[in-house]
Amino acid sequence: MQWARLQANLNIRLRRGAWYRIREVGPLQTELEVMGQPVWVPSAFLQIIETPPRKWTIVARPKNAVRLPPSWGDSYAVCPSCRGRQPLAGHGATMRCNRCKGTYEVGWNESYDLML
Repeated sequence: MQWARLQANLNIRLRRGAWYRIREVGPLQTELEVMGQPVWVPSAFLQIIETPPRKWTIVARPKNAVRLPPSWGDSYAVCPSCRGRQPLAGHGATMRCNRCKGTYEVGWNESYDLML
């Protein structure tokens, strides 16, 4: 089983920084499972890994964000398990998800850069 996350600033049905299960990898398009439904994404815009993600992804606030509270600041975290978003609380090594209640390491050392 493989996992993928978006690595481009595309306005599609994927949450920035969230990992999705791969159904099929193709040379040009990859089929992801999003809320139980297939979504095809250009393969060149994805980061693909072989093991399930286990770290929070830190995402810079998009310039045109409309569903993120201003109080969250310039960045927020995305849960590796349920894809829930939440504000960063300090700079701790781990963080608990308000949605799925899982506790995961925060990927401070990972770079998640959208190609703008």
